[in-house]
Amino acid sequence: MLLLSGCSSMLPKVHSESTPFRSFDEARLAIESLVPMQSDVVSLKDLGLDPARQPNTTILTQIEVVRRFVPSALLKREDLDPGVLACLEARDACRGWEIIAANIEKKRTGGFWADFTNFSRRSETTGWRFNALVLLVNDKVVYRTWGGQPSVNEVEVNTNPLGPLQEMGPAILTR
Repeated sequence: MLLLSGCSSMLPKVHSESTPFRSFDEARLAIESLVPMQSDVVSLKDLGLDPARQPNTTILTQIEVVRRFVPSALLKREDLDPGVLACLEARDACRGWEIIAANIEKKRTGGFWADFTNFSRRSETTGWRFNALVLLVNDKVVYRTWGGQPSVNEVEVNTNPLGPLQEMGPAILTR
């Protein structure tokens, strides 16, 4: 038992990866390499952007594109990008691809016994998250944009002064 007291390698770790890209910059460069009014679906697939193969890619209908770009009366037609206008005017020929990519690692750090007995748990989340929107008219890219978090670094510390007894209080009160 004493050997496990400082053994943080016994704590849980989670790794989630939802992208063929190795980094945020690689995903960003792929989207930026698309040239509106020139790139097409073949270009997208060459970059690894294919809704059938890229996890977490949503195919948007023209109505969903309208909802995203015309949410209020404050936005005027001339405020919209020409590619967005082309997509909206194309009606049924307009499609959007919303691409969400991430590489996130979550691990619990700190002392094994404090974590195991639920007195104190420290979790660290690191990695990156990327999102992009590509609008297509008849399989030609008319608009593209991207965003996200190039660097995720979150620390969460949960402290329970009563340790394993902390959760018993609510259980007793609900009976």
